[in-house]
Amino acid sequence: MRICIYGAGAIGGFLGVQLSLAGRDVTLIARGPHLEAMRENGLRLRIDDEERVAHPRCTSDPEEAGEQDFVIVTLKAHSVPAIVDAMQPLLGPDTAVVSAVNGVPWWYFYKLEGPWENRRVESVDPGGKQWHQIGPERAIGCVVYPACDVPEPGVIQHISGDRFTLGEPSGEKTERVTRISKAMIDAGFKAPVRRIRDEIWVKLWGNLCFNPISALTRATLDIVATEEGSRAVARAMMLEAQAIGEKLGVRFGVDVEKRIDGAAAVGAHRTSMLQDLEKGRPMEIDALVTAVQEMGRMVDVPTPTIDVVLALVQQRARIAGCY
Repeated sequence: MRICIYGAGAIGGFLGVQLSLAGRDVTLIARGPHLEAMRENGLRLRIDDEERVAHPRCTSDPEEAGEQDFVIVTLKAHSVPAIVDAMQPLLGPDTAVVSAVNGVPWWYFYKLEGPWENRRVESVDPGGKQWHQIGPERAIGCVVYPACDVPEPGVIQHISGDRFTLGEPSGEKTERVTRISKAMIDAGFKAPVRRIRDEIWVKLWGNLCFNPISALTRATLDIVATEEGSRAVARAMMLEAQAIGEKLGVRFGVDVEKRIDGAAAVGAHRTSMLQDLEKGRPMEIDALVTAVQEMGRMVDVPTPTIDVVLALVQQRARIAGCY
């Protein structure tokens, strides 16, 4: 099984080390000092008070890797359209593309039974570039739960978690999704195959509100989820999103209050959007928030709270040069 990980940062590197050490033929697509460090010293993973070192193939040029069985994309959503042309040499007739990207995926409406089947999500796939050049028939969904960091080039620091939930857009348990699930389980991950849209919304539900509120207030997750005013804003956004998801056939297995309480229990966590703002990096606003607004318009569900928070966080990001 040939597996290419496109974007060998924190999560991609974590996957790369574990899959490589489990004996898979792994290629990492990376660039800059991180790529050079991996080529020179291997990729080092610090986890469970030990350091594991793997030596997968590392390159900045997908042509060197050639056709793959699976391409796992671990970039942030706003970075993916720019690499679609470059990734074409990786795609053979049967290559599956695992979208391990936060937020609403570009293939969301593929094989979704009902009036919205095969719609495009313009805010995450401008002009349908991914839809047309990757092809939704290649897509396998993946919800990423681990937290990792890159403290220095060539080094991955595992913080928490080992679950990557997988699923076909059709909901079928196909041979290919079973294969990649088994490969990931053999590498030490939890990789269940589930109704992937339900899983996407469980994570998106929190990211939609906690990320932009924290970026606007600079508050950590425990404060956003427990302070009366910010909790009320989060609750309103989540209820709007739930109405959208349910209209699209999503099943929410937990209520809003429990979901917010679960976030509060994480503690003084700085959300990814807040970290990106503080470091001057592009923020994942469109995949986490704009796409939900777009879907609300599509299914005629009003989103007044989402609209206000989205407008504010877009302006905050533009002023900071992060959007």
